[in-house]
Amino acid sequence: MRAEDAAAEWAVWSTTARVVVTDPAAIDEARLLVVEELAAVDAAASRFRDDSELSQVATAGGRPHRVSPLFAELVAAALKAAEASGGDVDPTLGGPLAALGYDRDIALIAPGGAVMPSPAGASRAGAAHASGSSGSSGSSGAALAIATAALGVDGTPATVMRLAPAWRRIVLDGDVLTVPAGVQLDLGATAKAHAADRCAALVASRLGVGTLVSLGGDIATAGAAPPGGWRVQVRDRPGEPACAVTLAAGGALATSSTIGRRWRRDGRMLHHILDPRTCQPAPVTWRTVTVAARSCLAANTASTAALVRAELAVGWLRRTGLPARLVDAAGSVHAVAGWPPAPPAPTPTSAPDRTSTAIAAVTATAADTADTADTADTALAAAALAATAWEGDAR
Repeated sequence: MRAEDAAAEWAVWSTTARVVVTDPAAIDEARLLVVEELAAVDAAASRFRDDSELSQVATAGGRPHRVSPLFAELVAAALKAAEASGGDVDPTLGGPLAALGYDRDIALIAPGGAVMPSPAGASRAGAAHASGSSGSSGSSGAALAIATAALGVDGTPATVMRLAPAWRRIVLDGDVLTVPAGVQLDLGATAKAHAADRCAALVASRLGVGTLVSLGGDIATAGAAPPGGWRVQVRDRPGEPACAVTLAAGGALATSSTIGRRWRRDGRMLHHILDPRTCQPAPVTWRTVTVAARSCLAANTASTAALVRAELAVGWLRRTGLPARLVDAAGSVHAVAGWPPAPPAPTPTSAPDRTSTAIAAVTATAADTADTADTADTALAAAALAATAWEGDAR
């Protein structure tokens, strides 16, 4: 068996998508299902496409707008994350992000802050919507006006006062969505995490195979896990602290980072995780936060909120009971709530499938499985390793 037979990987959303299945015969169809699902999510929720539903809602001027069932589900997921995090994961930060320079795909923004040439047909939706958003108020409300105020007259961070969180003024009634005028949605983090959950569930139910889907730092699993569970390496990027964990069937993992999507603006290095209270990048108390949960959406909500909560994150995560791993600004690792997540209980079996065993061994090196797998199976384990929980590329 070749290493790539049970896994497929491709570029999407300036990150890497990867699907691994327990039956190599299903990998081609599994990849097609995930590609189609991600295309649908992009058409619904991209902040960088003028033709997306998200961009159409931004031009509705506060009027009710009928949306697709998928976009309604993505908005509901974002509002659920906002509620669960006490507003720390805010879906109304599209305008402030655009005003800070993140108004197009991160691949089109040079590290120094200059805009890279756009491919033919590339959208500038973020900038377009931000420029028309002045004059309203609320948490992350009037996009450009609020974000500019947040920079302060001299370009330094300044606190912005608001009447009420803008996300609480979003009304979703079935398939009718009302977003306050001047508020631009950004569903980036929650949409990607929820997409991972949807993709894993879709492949598992449609094809009847155990499935792991990784979208950057968002990992979801569905269906029966391989014997021993899914082994995943946790590391934001080369050179960062790393460890391997085991996910049981249905387990999920998300890593959020302040060192991945960065760009320079007015002499300051910025990152994409904003504190809704200031519309500024959250303090870099933590380089990365990784959380394990029963859904990727829940894991991502907690990992993102932890970055925003800064020094209060450890106590908050401990109260949630979710296993978490935080890497501080100095590179030290802090484990919370029983991290790493408990591995699945061993299941007695007389003749474990060698392919599934190799798929499960998503470990740091192929040598970790050398004692129990032949050369082909060891190569397969190494291929599955690429399901690394790596948020540095996250959308």
